[in-house]
Amino acid sequence: MSGLSGRTAVVTGTAHGIGSAIAQSLREAGASVHGVDKDAADLTDPAAVSQFFAGLGVIDVLVNNAGGVCGQVGRPLEEVADDDWHDVVAANLTTTFLCTRAVVPAMKDQGWGRIINISSGAGLTVSKTGIQAYASAKAAVIGFTRQMAHELGPAGITVNCIAPGFIRSNPASERQWQAYGLDGQRRLLEGIATRRLGEPADIANGVGFFASERSGWVTGQVIAIDGGSALL
Repeated sequence: MSGLSGRTAVVTGTAHGIGSAIAQSLREAGASVHGVDKDAADLTDPAAVSQFFAGLGVIDVLVNNAGGVCGQVGRPLEEVADDDWHDVVAANLTTTFLCTRAVVPAMKDQGWGRIINISSGAGLTVSKTGIQAYASAKAAVIGFTRQMAHELGPAGITVNCIAPGFIRSNPASERQWQAYGLDGQRRLLEGIATRRLGEPADIANGVGFFASERSGWVTGQVIAIDGGSALL
């Protein structure tokens, strides 16, 4: 990946795995990258988001990767507490809204911008964890992507989305993988056309395309980077 020299990018959710790989890949392409995770700024809080972006200047590329299941496990709907629902929606959807809102004015002024949202295979089908709020929030990220692509396209800003398949990229996904046991792991792999799990670099490669100049006529798109899981 190349061609981002002189561009400034923000990647959210860079503590590990996918976010870290995306940030590193954009740096290798020449971009100046600001990574942010929940320990650095509460991206669910409008004031904290405004404060974070205020000192960064014009952001050319925004990757909304922050999210996750907030330590939750799947439970029947009637057992889901209000706060648990709101925590997951805030982590995955509200962060995407707030960060996008923060960068759009400057992108409009310069007539160029790239926004890439990270959804999930759960947003296209169902969550393997059974967490209703996660599947709902990730589906909403896809809807937000399409709406913003329509709104921002005339300003020279593209908005696209990646829906990753299962990747052992953080403590939560590692716990999920181990919980499957050997039989469950085998069944999961058999449901992937390429017969392998993804790597964080696979997602970073997709982000690199959407962030580049050569993707200028691509917007409002959702690509499932999942080894062919969505085929089955």
